[in-house]
Amino acid sequence: MYGIFVFMHIIVCIGLILVVLFQAGKGAGLGNLFGGGGGDQLFSAPSGSAFIKKLTTGMAVVFMITSVGLTILTGQRNRRSLLEQIPMPGGASAPVAP
Repeated sequence: MYGIFVFMHIIVCIGLILVVLFQAGKGAGLGNLFGGGGGDQLFSAPSGSAFIKKLTTGMAVVFMITSVGLTILTGQRNRRSLLEQIPMPGGASAPVAP
């Protein structure tokens, strides 16, 4: 379950970065990179602009849900810290949490 959330989170992160970069901003953004001045015609139409905004919003919501899910799943895992597993020098051992 944890691995599925991590995989989804990474995919959504990459997708969200790409969607935000392809949006045309005040400086025309990365949308004009592949074709000069006419590169943003796909996103400049009202339907294209509404679609890209809805896609960005949807991906942001999924990003937040996976972030909260990963936080909850990480808190439920019964793993100790790596530092607690290393024996202390001098024979003293680190206190183990119940």
